Amino acid sequence: MTNTDNPNDNSRSGRPADMISNLMGYIDTRIDLIRLDIQNKMKAGFVGILHALMLGFTAFMALIFLNIFLGLLLNDLLDSQFWGFGILTAFYIILFLIFFFGLDKKTFQGVADKTFENTIYKNDKTAK
Repeated sequence: MTNTDNPNDNSRSGRPADMISNLMGYIDTRIDLIRLDIQNKMKAGFVGILHALMLGFTAFMALIFLNIFLGLLLNDLLDSQFWGFGILTAFYIILFLIFFFGLDKKTFQGVADKTFENTIYKNDKTAK
């Protein structure tokens, strides 16, 4: 009886094929896991963007209606039909000019540095 006749023989003839088949299964599983991870990250990103858009839209609408309210209130206080809106417009033009000409990006960079200081590496610094 030869080695190929015995089905229970553990010779080396079948091992490379089994190893290649196991390796291919492992690679397929890793690819599926990577695809699933990418899909989950895309869903989380989509939800985050949608949430930010809805918050931004709601805040924008609240700001618009607040400005309309303030314009009408100033119109009533000044007993005029247009001075309230003119005052608000002048306020926003002055604010725009201050931001455009008066403030440098370095000012905002300093605010951002102070705001986000110790946020990313917070765990490393607390561990010491």
